[in-house]
Order: sequence, then C-alpha cells, then structure tokens
Amino acid sequence: MLACGLALLAVTVGPLTLAAHLSNRLEADPQARQDLPGNPAELVTGLARSTIAWPAAATEVLAALAAGVLVLGVLAAVLLTRARRTRSRVDVAARYMGRGRDLGDLAGKAATAKAARLRVTNPSGSAGPAGTAAAPGLAVARTIAGGQTLYQGWEDVAVDIWGPRTGKTTSRAVPALLAAPGAAVATSNKRDLVDATRDLRAAHAGGAGEVWVFDPQDVIGEAGSAGGAGPSWWWNPLSYVVDEVKAAMLAGVFTAAAREPGARTDAYFDPRGEQLLADLLLAAALAGRDLTQVYLWLTRPTDDEPAAVLREHGYPLNAASVEEAVNMSEKQRSGVYGTAQKTVAFMTNRQAMRWVTPSSTAGGGRGAAGERACASDTSRRREFDPAAFVRSAGTLYSLSKEGSGSAGPLVTALTVAVCEAAEDLAKRSPGGRLPVPMVCVLDEAANVCRWRDLPNLYSHYGSRGIVLMTILQSWSQGVQVWGREGMRKLWSAANVKVYGGGVHEREFLSELSELIGDFELAATSTSHSRSGRSTSRSSRRERVLDVADLGALPKGRAVVIASGARPTLGRTLPWMDGPHAGAVAASLRAHDPAVEDTLAEAMDSLRDVAHREATASVGVSVARSSRSSRPVRPSGSSGSLGSSGSSGSSGSSGSSGSSGSS
Repeated sequence: MLACGLALLAVTVGPLTLAAHLSNRLEADPQARQDLPGNPAELVTGLARSTIAWPAAATEVLAALAAGVLVLGVLAAVLLTRARRTRSRVDVAARYMGRGRDLGDLAGKAATAKAARLRVTNPSGSAGPAGTAAAPGLAVARTIAGGQTLYQGWEDVAVDIWGPRTGKTTSRAVPALLAAPGAAVATSNKRDLVDATRDLRAAHAGGAGEVWVFDPQDVIGEAGSAGGAGPSWWWNPLSYVVDEVKAAMLAGVFTAAAREPGARTDAYFDPRGEQLLADLLLAAALAGRDLTQVYLWLTRPTDDEPAAVLREHGYPLNAASVEEAVNMSEKQRSGVYGTAQKTVAFMTNRQAMRWVTPSSTAGGGRGAAGERACASDTSRRREFDPAAFVRSAGTLYSLSKEGSGSAGPLVTALTVAVCEAAEDLAKRSPGGRLPVPMVCVLDEAANVCRWRDLPNLYSHYGSRGIVLMTILQSWSQGVQVWGREGMRKLWSAANVKVYGGGVHEREFLSELSELIGDFELAATSTSHSRSGRSTSRSSRRERVLDVADLGALPKGRAVVIASGARPTLGRTLPWMDGPHAGAVAASLRAHDPAVEDTLAEAMDSLRDVAHREATASVGVSVARSSRSSRPVRPSGSSGSLGSSGSSGSSGSSGSSGSSGSS
C-alpha cells in the first residue's frame, strides 16, 4: 500500500512541478516570473497555501504533457502488440540460446571483420559499388533475441536439414544465389530455383553473369528453348580425364551417383567393374572419342581395342588390367562388364547424351558423314569449360530427377569437375584462396548429386573459398548416401549447421536437442500450516528445445549452430521479404509457366508464417517466461551430431566446434 501511495504521489506531483517550472520559464514578462522552489514538496505546499501563484500557461503545458504521455503510451502499446504478433510459440527459447557475443563471428562486427580479413569485394556491375567490401557472407537468418543477421561467411561451409515444404528454396537456396559475389553453382530436381534467379544472375556483374542450364532430363525444357534445336552448349566429361587418376575419380563419381541408396554391393564385382570403367574412360579420352564409345566397348567384352590404345599412349598397367578382364572366364567376364555397364546405363538415354557429346544426335560411332555432321554441330554449339567458368561471374544450374534413367551421374560429374577447377585456381591464387568466392548450392544433394568424397573435402573447400551449402530433407537421407560415419563427418566438418524444421527422426532431434542445451528453472512454492506460512525454493534442468519442440518447429524459424558460437534461434529470410522480391517475381514471370500459382504459393507461405506467429500459444510463453530461469551448458560427453564418429549422448557445451567437435 505504501509503495502504491508513493507511486501515485510521484505521478501527480511530477507533472505539476514540471508544468509549473516550464510555464514560468516561458513567461514573456520578466516581472511576472516567480522564484519557484526546486523542491516539489515545497512547490505543492506553496500552491496549496496560495503563497505561490499557479502560472498562467501552466494549464496548457500540463495538458500538452498529458497528451504526449498518452501518445507515447499508445505507441508503446502498438509496438508491443506488433512484437507479440511476430513471436512464435518457440520464440521464448531464444532467451536461453546464443545472442550477442555468444554468436562469435556469425553476426555483427565480428562477421564484418572476418569478411574484411578475406578481402571479398563486389565485382563490377554488382549490387554494391565495384571494389567495395561485399556483405559479410550469405545471410542465414535473423536472431529472435536481438534481431542480428547471421551470416555463413566466405570461408564457411554449411549443411542444411529442412523437411519437405518448410521453405528451404525460398529462404536459403534463392537468397544464397542472389548474394554470390562471383561464380555460382546450383543443383536441383525442380525448376523453381532456376526460374527465380536466372535473370538476376544473368544481370550480375554488369551483365557479365552468363547463365548455363544443364538439363539432361528435360526438367525445364531447356533443350527445346531454341525452337527444338537441342542444347545450345555441351560439356565433355572426358575433358576431365587427363590421366589415370582422374579416370579413376570419374569412374568413382559415376559409380556412387548411379548406385541407389541402400543397394547391396559385391566385394569383387563392384570394385573390379569400377576399375574397368576407369580404364575405358581413359582409353576413350586418349583416343579422342566421345563418352558413347565407353558404352560400346562395354557391349563388346572381347574387344581389345581399349587395351591397345592404353598401351600405345604409355599406360601399360591399365592396358594389362583391360586385357585381364577380356581374358576372364565367360561367367566372370560377364559379371565384371555387366557391373560397369549397369553403372553407365544413363548413356542409353539419347536425350541426356546430347548434353555430353559433340554431336546433337548423340550417336555411337562415326563414319565420314558422321564426322561432317559432328563438325557442323560442334561449330554451332559452345563447349562448357569448367576452368574458364570458375574465373567468371557466371551461374551453372544442373538439373536431374531421381529414379530410373536418372542423369544424376552426369550432374554429379559436372559439379565435381567445376569444384576441382575452382580448387586448382585457388591453389594458384594469393593465399591459396579464390580471388572471388564461388558459391555452390547443392539442393537435393542426396537425390541428384551423390558425391561420394564430399565429406572428406568439405572443410578443405571452405579454406579455398569454395562456399558449399548441402541441403538435405532429413538426417537419414544423408546416411543413405554417405553412410552413418560419412554423414557425421559431413555434419562435423560444416562450420554452419541449419535445421529448418519438418523432420520427425527421434535420434537426430534428440541429439540436436542435447547440442542446444538445457536451462535451469527455478520454482518457488508456498505452504500454510498452523505454525504459519513457509516458502521453499527449488530448481531443475529442462531442455531449451526438446524433441517435440524441434519436430514441430514452426515454419519461419530455424536453429543455427556454428563453430565457436552457441546455438541460436532465428527467423528465416525468404526472398519474398528481401530486397530483390520484385526482381525475383519478374524473373519468375519471364520463365515459370505456372507463375501465378508460384507467386500465390509464396505469398500464402508468408501469410501462413504471420498467422502462426499471431496465433502462437501464449500460454506456453507466459508459463515459461514468468518463472525465474537461467541457461546452463549441457553436461556429459560430446554429442554425436557434433563430432565425427562419436556416439555419445549430450554435448558438453551449447556451442558447436569446428571440424569434429561440438
């Protein structure tokens, strides 16, 4: 009661004192000014006893002060209401997660300083003035606590896990391509990413951003875009094969990409078939043949021409390997050749082969007429050169569909060839890094770009300025492609890990929850008895985000874990809410045959997020925020999501570590 009385007195006396002093100072006639006491109590007493006259303008001043307080109150109420409307039911967890200095170089001045150290600048004709410092990196999300933008830096590699229909393309893939300062590569199994960004990427760097769309399965009809004339360009996979090492690598890429996840392998026939394929790829490259020749040789198991070519060009061991296969027993030879032939079954797809052979007819074998047709076709079509591409500001989109007849092996091979060309350029550049970072968005990586060696190369590519982003729909999807240990290695090597919701795998969510950590919840209880009232205090630890919270993570929210930073909760940044929204919509209108549906779906997604935020469960937020609590670090052994090969339970801290520790 005493406190309430004092507060009421302050609210009453304060404005009266302020109004009296202000009006007295504003009095135009110096003779009419009074010597008012500075003590509010003396002033009020004097007014009550009429020993001090109430200034003439004091009433107007008091009214103005009251109006100002009212306006400020209304404004505060509006801002508070808006803030509450942009809160999701899980946002209360942000207070127990990383913010401010906890974010390390993921945000703020530290992120800017990191980018400055790498000297990444805007190319001529880009959004920023040429030669000026580029953005700190690829924007990932904006923190719920503090509103700081989180960046994947120019030497960071990321693994994103977003369930179906959670906004991975609109919130990660599209913004990343638009922010790429130099060359960019994107893989996908749908047209949306291409349609949304191709015009902006073409205008990149003052119009120097040439767009290459590799569409061997006609996902978007790129081959027919020139009046049905076929692809306007082609890439020769055999240009990658410069020696036996590269031949073995290409054979490995084809083998891994062609094998269905979970397929059984044979300890003898699979590696022997892969070796045979490598030898034939090398022979075809040395002989100046195209890729179809490899398939033709596989249909003729007794043909010793490949061995003769290899021996003639100084590869006696590879020649002996082919001769050994040719001279095997019929059953054994059939198994080896059949295994290799199954790996390159995509070569029977004439539509796909038009993209990787010089002749648009993609025929096998060439006579005189075929040579003339090939020469004519080659003069019309440009050949894609990975080494030239990585020096440019261009964009390569590689598209494929999973399932029977998939061109995934070709998409993977082209992606590998470009990344290795970028690595070669980086090795010859100052500091061993690309002069301008290359951004690679491997969307649907587990379906269309099964790159077997990716986990081993991940952190290394980041140090070279090759900014990788592998996007998966679930943890188990990655396990199917790279195995359990390979997926853990990929996850641990990623500097930035993003979970966008939509996954319902308990093991993954449980380990992710452990990495995020716990908070200490303090509770006070009061009991009454005959002897009087007693109060007791207790505390218990609870998960910041438990499995149920993560499984039901609302659209528009993402958990971000980065090296050297505590896990944090962020608001996603879809292109519809970004600075390029109008230009992206224009690109969609120019290329997407179902543009109205696409734009309507995008806006519906924004409205859905806004609706979920407005109708979020207030009860959970109030219940949690009304109790005294503080975050604590998780205890126990290293979390198995945060370290390669480990299988422990909870992480030892709330932050992730780099390359193998959390």
